[in-house]
Amino acid sequence: MSVAVTNPPAKLEKKPIKFSNLLVGAGMNMFEVTTLGQPLEVVKTTMAANRGDSFAGALSRVWGRGRVLGYYQGLIPWAWIEASTKGAVLLFVASEAEYYAKSFGASDFLAGISGGMAGGVAQAYATVGFCTCMKTVEITKHKIAATGVKPPGTFESFMEIYRKEGIRGINKGVNAVAIRQTTNWGSRFGLSRLAESSIRKVTGKDEGAKLNPYEKILASGLGGGFSAWNQPIEVIRVEMQSKTEDPNRPKNLTVGKTFRYIYSMNGIKGLYRGVTPRIGLSVWQTICMVALGDMAKEAVEKLTGEKVTAKH
Repeated sequence: MSVAVTNPPAKLEKKPIKFSNLLVGAGMNMFEVTTLGQPLEVVKTTMAANRGDSFAGALSRVWGRGRVLGYYQGLIPWAWIEASTKGAVLLFVASEAEYYAKSFGASDFLAGISGGMAGGVAQAYATVGFCTCMKTVEITKHKIAATGVKPPGTFESFMEIYRKEGIRGINKGVNAVAIRQTTNWGSRFGLSRLAESSIRKVTGKDEGAKLNPYEKILASGLGGGFSAWNQPIEVIRVEMQSKTEDPNRPKNLTVGKTFRYIYSMNGIKGLYRGVTPRIGLSVWQTICMVALGDMAKEAVEKLTGEKVTAKH
């Protein structure tokens, strides 16, 4: 009489958070934002704040307020703070959320999306919210200069907002940022995986087979580009954080009030202003993560002596 032997289910373990992983993420984010990332962010924010501008008009407007340096407004310190910290927040929270989702029986795919969405919300409230607020203040405060008044400096602006409105003031628009981050990570993850599966079918590769760097860039670029469907949330976020003075704009803006205001002034098109540079930003982020990922891993492994396990 034979007895069937069944293997016990694999024990669910948390993925360790390594210092080397955090260092790779921070390094690549810093490189991305300091090169093309911040100029694309500035153009995107300018178009969202000045919804009558075309792409060429926004480029001209940014050039006019500082030439090359105009494209790097808000880089130091806000974009650098955001770039160097948001990866760590995402890794810690996403790892915990993914572990608990799997412990409740979720598949790897659903657990990954759950982790990404939870990490995105944590990013918004921990670091991305106030950094995007201050970056937007930097980019839009030039309108004060147009009235003949010298605009305040970076930290002067920060302290002025903090004195007048406290923590809530420097986190203005944070709920819109949270919606943007969670939908970004959820849709980008799902759409990238869908693109990867399609590429494998077209190229005749088995499911789960490794993609080459060009295929990775294409899949992640498509995922990032199509995830720009939530651009209205980004335009709402910019309007909530903008220093623009408009007598028609409601006081104490909420996400709903801001949506109605933008729609009444600019229609559906107004809600999608800045989508072109945002798609460009997604593609550039992907190229940095994929093309430079291996080089960054190798450098960090030599520096720390730890094997980097983060995916890119």
